[in-house]
Amino acid sequence: MGFYKKILLLGKDGQVGWELQRALAPLGILTALNRAECDLADASQLQAVLEQHEPEVIVNAAAYTAVDKAEEDRDNARRINVDAVAELALYAREMGSLLVHYSTDYVFDGTKPEAYVEDDITNPLSVYGQTKLAGENRIRDALCRHLIFRTSWVYAARGGNFAKTMLRLAQERTTLNVIDDQIGAPTSAELIADVTAHAMRDVLSGRAPGGTYHLAAAGETSWYGYAKLVTDYARSQGVTLALPPGGLKPIPAAEYPLPAKRPQNSRLNTHLLERSFALKLPCWEDGVRRVLNEWQSN
Repeated sequence: MGFYKKILLLGKDGQVGWELQRALAPLGILTALNRAECDLADASQLQAVLEQHEPEVIVNAAAYTAVDKAEEDRDNARRINVDAVAELALYAREMGSLLVHYSTDYVFDGTKPEAYVEDDITNPLSVYGQTKLAGENRIRDALCRHLIFRTSWVYAARGGNFAKTMLRLAQERTTLNVIDDQIGAPTSAELIADVTAHAMRDVLSGRAPGGTYHLAAAGETSWYGYAKLVTDYARSQGVTLALPPGGLKPIPAAEYPLPAKRPQNSRLNTHLLERSFALKLPCWEDGVRRVLNEWQSN
């Protein structure tokens, strides 16, 4: 059955959580819960769930992810992204469990010219980024066994995301303005889930150390480049778009202000992850095309 018996997955209905149900199922006895079954904002419910299931591995795919809303909803964001994570870390330390947790490129301010490595100085620009960093620090301070994966620009075949939005808008409009001065790597939930399962096995077997790792698809693009691939590929596959080939226009982020400030550079250096777990991460374009094909076939 593997190296352990009980896996508790929180946030099973999110993009990453949905894929984790598939990826983790062969590794042990998996209990997967959604927000109604375990709301991280409810400390007493979380404690009851931990006492009931006594997990040997906790995979926390639940989070407060409404980046702009968090600017006004600070207390709730902190309860979910910091306080609940601290509770999970304390349980993991006391019980000797492994805690797997997901963080974000938003812990950085995006001013570095190169891709960020794990020990670069953090400086989040938003409440969301601040709470995600605080959650990371609570895990490290607890000295529990852990895997923290920082990832970026997550998308999936299931749920809403940037690619789906661009495709819908391209079917409705003849012009689209998209930000061209924020750089990152679109990363599929499927890839995140598969790497998680692989890394968990290696850490639990002692073949690799736990810690904090950057997990993102290879390569880089801007939101404009991402949108261009989506629309060009859809057009090449015969999808009818209102948007003509020249209808996509690049704009600076300053022309599209949002409540929460985003990092301009969201590139994450994944060399440590690839070396530690003997992996080669695929390029972002392949993952996006695959998901687009899935949407077309459904």
